Amino acid sequence: MAHRDGRPALSQAAADAFTIAMQPGLHMTDDLEAKRRRASYRAHHRGTKEMDVLVGRYADDRLPSYTPEQIERFERFMTIPDPSLQQWIFSGQGYSGIEFEDLLNDIRAFHGLTAETR
Repeated sequence: MAHRDGRPALSQAAADAFTIAMQPGLHMTDDLEAKRRRASYRAHHRGTKEMDVLVGRYADDRLPSYTPEQIERFERFMTIPDPSLQQWIFSGQGYSGIEFEDLLNDIRAFHGLTAETR
């Protein structure tokens, strides 16, 4: 079927897809899930096996309940180099006062690492 001016009309499948795509909030959910999957992938592929396990398992547990803002913050956290993260997580020292102090404390608690003076 074509329009009066000769342009082809949308197929029913294309029209349905357009209708679904225009529903409010649908893309937001898809985008949020995509961000969660991306953050999870990054957490499991840090570069060292130890950090893949420590950060990846934590992400598996926490990311499903994270808000978009928390996911964005976690993604910023993931930019910290492995040597620094590994030192902070295992020693529990040297990160007092940084933006991610609460996140590091939560990761340590999640893995049952004892709290030490920072």
